[in-house]
Amino acid sequence: MTEENTTHVLHRIRSSHRQLSEKERLIADYILQYPESIIHSTINQVADDLMVADATVFRFCKRLGFKGYQAMKIALASELVHPIQDIHEEINEEDSEMEIMAKVFQSNVNAIQFTKDIQETSRFQEVLSHILQARQLHFYGNGGSGITALDGQHKFIRTGVPCFAYTDTHLQLMDASQLNSEDTAFFISHTGSNKDLLEVLEVAKQSGAVTIGITNLAKSPLSKQVDVCLYTTSEETEYRSEALSSRIAELSLLDALYVNYSVKKQEQTQQAVTKMREAISRRRM
Repeated sequence: MTEENTTHVLHRIRSSHRQLSEKERLIADYILQYPESIIHSTINQVADDLMVADATVFRFCKRLGFKGYQAMKIALASELVHPIQDIHEEINEEDSEMEIMAKVFQSNVNAIQFTKDIQETSRFQEVLSHILQARQLHFYGNGGSGITALDGQHKFIRTGVPCFAYTDTHLQLMDASQLNSEDTAFFISHTGSNKDLLEVLEVAKQSGAVTIGITNLAKSPLSKQVDVCLYTTSEETEYRSEALSSRIAELSLLDALYVNYSVKKQEQTQQAVTKMREAISRRRM
């Protein structure tokens, strides 16, 4: 990741916590517990306190998207001066039905807000450019991410561009083998480590297609292998996995891409929508 958006240091750490190595989690937990101490400590002091190498701390900062320890400290200091509201409130057994509803809604709002905040302009524009030039759009996802893939097709079919979505691995592999350099393929996975989807990605790349990933903020095999990646961010609670919260952020990213496409291809989109409305109207009484 670049440093165009390096705010939300503490949230970035929480978001990627499950994907960290044992030593990286040691550093992450230390920063989360003593953020004020970090901004007054050198990289050597932190490494000595945790009994790890300076290089380990440096690599951890790079993993978060910073050039190094000093850049991470500056961003963290700014965050402590202007604290960011936590992404969710814990749901308690004593909460009323309406309190639980309010917390779920707020968690979704925060997931969308944080996902918007971490988007990089150049990266988003690059994805949009690929979509605008695509002969066909293909969406792949398994399990819960398959729902997002189907929604991608449901949105972009309104643009008049041929769109396809597959949630079965065999069909995904068959479809990916038929792609070419004029096609753009989306790979949607919250963890970014689904083996079946990564296999489909390999086939799509061999076919010459442009590959786009939508995944969680943490580095993953998917984010490293696609041509360009868009990120979501969310947190897990006792009663709700982070994947559930991230899905609404994934849907919002696709929605933002669809609306941008529609604005730039207004005449084409309007013609496609008109044809669809005429076809669907036959089903109405």
